[in-house]
Amino acid sequence: MNRFIIMLPVSLLLAWVSRRSLRAPGSHGFYRFFAWEAIALQIIMNLPFWFDNPFSPLQIVSWALLVLSICLATGGFVRLRSAGGAVPARPGDPDFGFENTTQLVTEGVYRRIRHPLYSSLLFLAWGACLKHLSAEGLLASVFASLFLFFTAKIEEEENLRKFGAAYAAYRRTSGMFLPGAG
Repeated sequence: MNRFIIMLPVSLLLAWVSRRSLRAPGSHGFYRFFAWEAIALQIIMNLPFWFDNPFSPLQIVSWALLVLSICLATGGFVRLRSAGGAVPARPGDPDFGFENTTQLVTEGVYRRIRHPLYSSLLFLAWGACLKHLSAEGLLASVFASLFLFFTAKIEEEENLRKFGAAYAAYRRTSGMFLPGAG
């Protein structure tokens, strides 16, 4: 019951933040919402175990994934802001303002990874999962991973339309979520 009490306002907040994307089912943000939901559920389910056995192998791997998540998110956001030439979102546009880049960003963490922000969310999901392994937690992480994959695939199609041949060439030299991996 306590987890439901926490999850409900979190879900409402995520739905409000994602409201424009939820009205555009073909957008990458639509699928990202469901990944966020799964990650939030994962974190809330494992919150009581967050600091249990801090030096156990699973906790050490979990913390490494969480630190990597923070590094990728920070590097990704900083590079988007500095090199992306973002323009404000238009009314009704499902994208956030920082996503409306006018320049293809291929520097910094983007040099090797096309979707470092989604990689960050993957590492967050699996890092939270390892805090306390359970069938429900594994299912939530698989669900988040699948929806992040769908999110990235749709965003890649959007980027191909927006940046054309430059994005196609970039895809050949960078990994989707990890360097050198797809």
